[in-house]
Amino acid sequence: MTRPILYHCADARSLRCLWAAEEAGMAIDLRLLPFPPRAFAPDYRAVNPLMTVPGWVEDGRLMTESAAICERIAEGTPLEVRREEEDYWAWRNWLHRSDATLTFPLAIMIRYTRVEPPERRLAQAVADYKAFFGGRARSIEAALSDGRDWLVAGRFTIADIAIGYAAFLATTLGADDVLGEATTAWLARCTARDGFRRARERQKG
Repeated sequence: MTRPILYHCADARSLRCLWAAEEAGMAIDLRLLPFPPRAFAPDYRAVNPLMTVPGWVEDGRLMTESAAICERIAEGTPLEVRREEEDYWAWRNWLHRSDATLTFPLAIMIRYTRVEPPERRLAQAVADYKAFFGGRARSIEAALSDGRDWLVAGRFTIADIAIGYAAFLATTLGADDVLGEATTAWLARCTARDGFRRARERQKG
């Protein structure tokens, strides 16, 4: 049986998928790309016309959304919250929130601190979107304020991976000072996991 292929840039949102695969014990074919692929990996367009990562190819099918790929990886494992479980819809909501609400402002920060040439970098945009992220990150703090270890279902799931990646990305941008105390402690639990450590080691190539 052919292994799924994951196209990945180090510490990009495709890290969610690599982390999930490590947690699930799923064998994948990892293809590392320079960031951003649209500038440095032109041949990747034949795989993913969007030129974004992740790119997940399985049985001839391309998937490009990191949370959806995590759902595919989690299927049938404890990383998934099943429909009959009480927290199913909360779990699904966290998965959608991970990119639409939380990673989006961080992507703007990356653009105006790392991707654009120095003369086009905008300190005001970075500050504004950091504040935007901080406001949205309060939802994580509120969810963890009752002392729970993980976001849903009383166990570690891909909700923790999807949201945890956004919080981790904030730390790489110097935006972790907007995270609450419970969120910071939860992120430490996430990043201390063997699956996360293996994923980050594996992406070194």
